[in-house]
Amino acid sequence: MAPRVLIADKLSPAAVAIFKDRGVETDTKTGLTKDELIAVIGDYDGIAIRSGAKLDKDVLAAAGKLQVIARAGIGVDNVDIPAATAKGIIVMNTPFGNSITTAEHAIAMMFAVARQVPAADVSTQAGKWEKNRFMGVELYAKTLGLIGAGNIGGIVADRARGLKMKVVAYDPFLSPERAVEMGVEKVELEELLARADFITLHTPLTDKTRNILSAEALAKTKKGVIIVNCARGGLVDEAALRKLLDEGHVAGAGFDVFSAEPAKENPLFGSDKVVATPHLGASTNEAQENVALQVAEQISDYLLTGAVTNALNSPSVTAEEAPRLKPFVALAEKLGAFAGQMVDFGIKAIDIAYEGAVSQLNVKPLSAAALSGVLRPMLAEINMVSAPAIAKERGIVVSESRQDDSPVYDSLMRSTITPEKGKRAFAGTVVGGQPRAFSPAMLYVNNLDKPGFIGALGAALGTAGVNIATFNLGRVDAGEDAIALVGVDQAPHEALLADIGALPHVKEVRALKF
Repeated sequence: MAPRVLIADKLSPAAVAIFKDRGVETDTKTGLTKDELIAVIGDYDGIAIRSGAKLDKDVLAAAGKLQVIARAGIGVDNVDIPAATAKGIIVMNTPFGNSITTAEHAIAMMFAVARQVPAADVSTQAGKWEKNRFMGVELYAKTLGLIGAGNIGGIVADRARGLKMKVVAYDPFLSPERAVEMGVEKVELEELLARADFITLHTPLTDKTRNILSAEALAKTKKGVIIVNCARGGLVDEAALRKLLDEGHVAGAGFDVFSAEPAKENPLFGSDKVVATPHLGASTNEAQENVALQVAEQISDYLLTGAVTNALNSPSVTAEEAPRLKPFVALAEKLGAFAGQMVDFGIKAIDIAYEGAVSQLNVKPLSAAALSGVLRPMLAEINMVSAPAIAKERGIVVSESRQDDSPVYDSLMRSTITPEKGKRAFAGTVVGGQPRAFSPAMLYVNNLDKPGFIGALGAALGTAGVNIATFNLGRVDAGEDAIALVGVDQAPHEALLADIGALPHVKEVRALKF
């Protein structure tokens, strides 16, 4: 029986034709309400969506046959990925199909704000001739500050350099070598804020990037700066930006994305210094066609052959390899996530070593899982398929090594991260089919090994109402450096981290999530 796919958002006829040619049955039902989607989704093996269809836990609970969800585009905010994963449903996206279109929109917004094109158009078509009112600024010889220098940021940098702009970039994952290749100057965020005449954002929305242009950060910008956000809503404190626009510190802003969408109202609306568009970054015929065709190919490949491409929640492995690799994939991703949360500077190199029995397996999926874990704290939408390409794009040198024997364990994995400052190594093993010593929420503490420290740490957690689930200790020697890795039932809040950091002998404290 041929697999069936529901096309829940509009795809091009060419994309529908791919399904038909591959022997996959399709039904196109767009604009379904939640209840309507719940009523029909149980009949399908796959579903193709854009941003319209909302696949929350209630919808997915009704998806008895569903094997794959594929999003024509990058963002999957409309899919409950944990719920999909719990049901064994593969979630795919098309991470690179919109890059040129989104980059071009950012450049267009820079021009529109700099030359006040929308307001001048309205004025002129109203029969006015307010030539003196619309005094603009040139992009030529100005400094563009990129926040995020990945695929889209790189395209914007290339176009900006063609306009003879100087480009500086802040991106913790941008290596100095890659910055030279791109023709940009790598800087810290503080320096970018002080120097940039234009600032554009090209980063996903994560815990680390939310409000990256906070009120405090915006206050440090150069007077007369123009800010463009065509990436994700929530990266900029919109109320604080409006205040600085009204005060004249910020000269203008171009926004395609907003903290709440659809944006029926927003602090930026009503300002004559703001150009706003309704999330049009990916809205070109070329981009929509590219991602639609990719989605049709990816769903068909998975349903007909089991091939997994651009999966957000599943390793790319064959059916024969999956049972043996599964626990090591989980270990690799958790080790990577541990490393990614512990490294604050741009990463230059990652070495992944395999010792013992694991060295005899197909380690490519394991390395990809480790890379995705390392990069995910800053790049939320990264996955095992795209991680190697993104690491290469950012100039991160990735190496693997294998050793037949492990001195202590049957199998051991070790990730060594080389940032711009220092080097850190993380190792782990599988015990009873599970990665050892990881909990969903954890606390990392580096301290001097002194009497009374464990009691003080336990007291601080107890006072904050945080329950200890696991407690692992290690030390160099008595009185020297020690590490506590504590599994907790409640995620530590900032005030608690500050309290622990203030304890005697504490050198470093971090909250970790797995």
